[in-house]
Amino acid sequence: MKHFLKENDFSNDEILEVFDRATNLKQSRKQGLANDLAGQTWGLLFYKNSTRTRVSFEVGINELGGKAVLLDQKTTQIGRGESIHDTAKVLSRYLHGLIIRTFEHEIIEEFADNADIPVVNALTNLLHPCQIYADCFSIAEKLGGSRDPFESLAGKKLAFLGDTSCNMANSWIMAGKIFGMKVSLAGPKDFAPKPDVDQLLNNEGIACNYQFTSDPNEAVRDADIVYTDVWVSMGSEEEEGSRIESMTPFAVTSKLLSQAKSEALFMHCMPTHPDMEVSQEVLDSPQAIIFDQAENRLHVQKAILAKLASDSAT
Repeated sequence: MKHFLKENDFSNDEILEVFDRATNLKQSRKQGLANDLAGQTWGLLFYKNSTRTRVSFEVGINELGGKAVLLDQKTTQIGRGESIHDTAKVLSRYLHGLIIRTFEHEIIEEFADNADIPVVNALTNLLHPCQIYADCFSIAEKLGGSRDPFESLAGKKLAFLGDTSCNMANSWIMAGKIFGMKVSLAGPKDFAPKPDVDQLLNNEGIACNYQFTSDPNEAVRDADIVYTDVWVSMGSEEEEGSRIESMTPFAVTSKLLSQAKSEALFMHCMPTHPDMEVSQEVLDSPQAIIFDQAENRLHVQKAILAKLASDSAT
């Protein structure tokens, strides 16, 4: 059974197929619905609240001709202690696919190990592959000039600032290697990439090629893309004060952004906290493409679901 839990769960040829389909789906959206999921029902199991993830997947399933069933931890028997093994087996009898947004990456791996339907990682504490695919798609649109993301992204420098131990930083490390990008991470030393991401890369046979620095100016210098994320993710609220204090020097301001290339893009997976991790001036600048990123979640995720549905049918 084909699942999408990590950025490299698709081969390079499959990534090309997904990105090409996402382009076609985006261009043809106004012409009517596709039928890749016709007659299918996909589950959305959320351990965490969501805006973009929930809406983009629910709309995407509908636009592919399928139906979405919304589930969460509290209103299912998972909240009363039913095992993931049993839950995955039961849901496999009802659904054609399962999209999960959760905490520990081991949770989604256990679902995939026990499910007889495709499982999609809509976010874990370790990785956020759907967001990264949409972000790479967005960069290729803006800076590439080619429908081949490997050609469009090769050699581009991305600077990620703030909590460089978070799932988005981990996913950029993965994506940087896949697409041939230069990934420069800048944050407090206490929030440097954790050994588990290096171990993940090693386990996948991927050589680590990112750089980490505690100098935000060094990271941003000559960057094609400047990226940040929230400093206080869900589950880290009790650390809010200390996180803000240590990460304030890594806030993306207009002054810091000016260290990047003049045509550099600013990106953020949202939700944003204006004048915390990024200034309102940067968010309002023409360099910010955060809403393009958000829109492209829909198109890219539709292409991912269509690919998984096609593969599971063969």
